[in-house]
Amino acid sequence: MSNTTAARGAVLEESGRDTPYAESTPISISDVELDQPGENEVRIKILAAGICHSDLSVVNNNRPRPLPMLLGHEASGVIEELGPGVTDFEVGQHVVCTFLPRCEECKACKTEGRIPCERGSKANNDGTLLNGSRPIHRDGEEIHQHLGVSGFATHAVADIRSLVPIGEDVPPEIAAVLGCAILTGGGAVINEIKPNEDTTIAVVGLGGVGAAAVLTAAALGVKEIVGIDMQDSKRELALDLGCTEAMTPEEAEVSERKFDAVIEAAGHPKALETAYKITGMGGMTVTVGLPAPGGVTAIDPLAMTAEARTLKGSYLGSAVPKTDIPKYEELWREGKLEAEKLISSRIKLEDINEAMDKLDNGLSLRQVIMFDE
Repeated sequence: MSNTTAARGAVLEESGRDTPYAESTPISISDVELDQPGENEVRIKILAAGICHSDLSVVNNNRPRPLPMLLGHEASGVIEELGPGVTDFEVGQHVVCTFLPRCEECKACKTEGRIPCERGSKANNDGTLLNGSRPIHRDGEEIHQHLGVSGFATHAVADIRSLVPIGEDVPPEIAAVLGCAILTGGGAVINEIKPNEDTTIAVVGLGGVGAAAVLTAAALGVKEIVGIDMQDSKRELALDLGCTEAMTPEEAEVSERKFDAVIEAAGHPKALETAYKITGMGGMTVTVGLPAPGGVTAIDPLAMTAEARTLKGSYLGSAVPKTDIPKYEELWREGKLEAEKLISSRIKLEDINEAMDKLDNGLSLRQVIMFDE
């Protein structure tokens, strides 16, 4: 019996190539081999994978990673094989992949999601699974893991601490976006703001994560949600997502309106400045966007003290995936969380370079790669 499994996936060969990516083709569709799952690992047949700015940030070199790397971190699938020692999962079980494994042993893991796992963060930076392995190969060459998932492929090997079980009634594309967009944007709402229906919320940046924050706030019954974005199309979409009003950043800053809580989801220093300016007395500014390294934001420190305000960073929505994802799953099942509205298109694996162009140009929320079941 072979010790490897054949797979086909999207491998980033070089970061920082010129746009459009459809012409420079930094990502190749490659035949690869996967090692058999090791201890605490499983092999998954990927069913759907969403394309996120965290993928684009590796392609454009805003977040340098070791290369070559098989991209994709927002995915769902079904378990095909269990590695040694795996007892909490079963073959045939549907799972959501999450992009930060938690070892559940380090000091950071004892903060209930507030601080990213130390071991998981190191593994992500190194391009490995949690135990340090790289189970993907191409012609004898090791291919680096992307955030412990590498979900832009027909199959993946993952550590069980990167997986959360999900019901078979949840469509694969919905399951996929629960693992990143909703976990991050929704987590800023549920884990940091903790709103009631009368909390006023603004969201700056209406990409996939910002849209997920709006959807989650709406699912919780928040009555006033204002969406803020530079693009006309995204402001129009905001009203369909559950916003009561939509503005440009300039309109928001000159309106003199203040909010109990503001989420920055654009990943740009200027967006954080806008979010901070429109936060009210005693309010909270939560930033979940990931700007390019070296970005600098200017804020008024006097307002933080004199107005008793809070500025918080939230990575992965300050989430513990195994406890948070079931909450979103149930909100979706109850018809309150309209996650379908996040999905702008369903595409093929071969469309990946063109999909990066659309994301780079701000023309989509979530493009989802659908694999044959």
